[in-house]
Amino acid sequence: MKTVLGRRYVNPNRPDRYGQTAIHLAAKEGHDGVVKLLLGRKDIKHYMLDNDGLTLFSWAAWKGKDGVVKLLLGREGVDPNMPDDGGRTPLSWAASSLYNGAEDAVKLLLGREDVDPNMPGNNGRTPLSWVVSSLYSGVEDAVKLLLGREDVNPDMPDNGGRTPLSRAASNWNGEAEQVAKILLGREDVNPNMPDNGGRTPLSWAVSNRYGGKGKVAKLLLGREDVDPNIPDKRGRTPLSWAAASGHYEAVELLLGREGVNPNIPDKRGRTPLSWAAGGRRDGVVELLLERGGANPGIPNKDSLTPVSSASRKWRKGVVKLLQVRKYAHPSPA
Repeated sequence: MKTVLGRRYVNPNRPDRYGQTAIHLAAKEGHDGVVKLLLGRKDIKHYMLDNDGLTLFSWAAWKGKDGVVKLLLGREGVDPNMPDDGGRTPLSWAASSLYNGAEDAVKLLLGREDVDPNMPGNNGRTPLSWVVSSLYSGVEDAVKLLLGREDVNPDMPDNGGRTPLSRAASNWNGEAEQVAKILLGREDVNPNMPDNGGRTPLSWAVSNRYGGKGKVAKLLLGREDVDPNIPDKRGRTPLSWAAASGHYEAVELLLGREGVNPNIPDKRGRTPLSWAAGGRRDGVVELLLERGGANPGIPNKDSLTPVSSASRKWRKGVVKLLQVRKYAHPSPA
């Protein structure tokens, strides 16, 4: 490198077809010596973005190259909050990449008073918001590291109004339950905070029965301060979402909560039973009828009852369950 850089017409800032310069590549690979050598040149443009809109600082943090991170933090004129094209900071990338061995990089960044742990990206998402959405391992540890800073806001919504708890509630990661427990243990986290669409963390959690989301739903429903009846802007309650997704356990838990009404229609006039019947959720249909007291005769705004919805899906079993009910109407031809 010294030999090459000593030649007269060598441009150290010349990018490859991916928009990455020599210092980008050295940072990604963790070649501390090369990075140090290049940073020693006055003509190095350490702030350049590659074709993905990432800076070399973002790459070093994302790949967990703590040696490079330390070099960059020690260089005068390098902004430790340097955002990439999407507005994400090095801390945001490092915290969501503990699977890459970025724990030391996170600690280095959090140890700096001039690092803003709440700096949002272009979509309003903070480092904590990105972390809780990660599908990789290490999410719980990253959350603990971030919340170790007293100035981290654990309830800061993004541009869509979704808080870190809301993001954790819709995550498939197996660590989602532990992350939700950590967040719910904070007094400054609102478990009922709706997003811009009116959906609460519970609404997101019950909308799918797979992965970590099912466990988060159970966790939320076990808390007295979680309101199970908050409708979103479409008028859909958590029970409506749980019924549509076939989340049997969540439906059962919701029906066990005082004040949950299984016959609340949304703005289209569809009840939880209508959603379950239309989605071929036989077990949930039976549960709503037998234990929920759901009325199978309530029509939606198109005058279709749950029986009609089920018939359109060619589900004879669901139709049979519904038609034996007192309020059921014959399905249309």
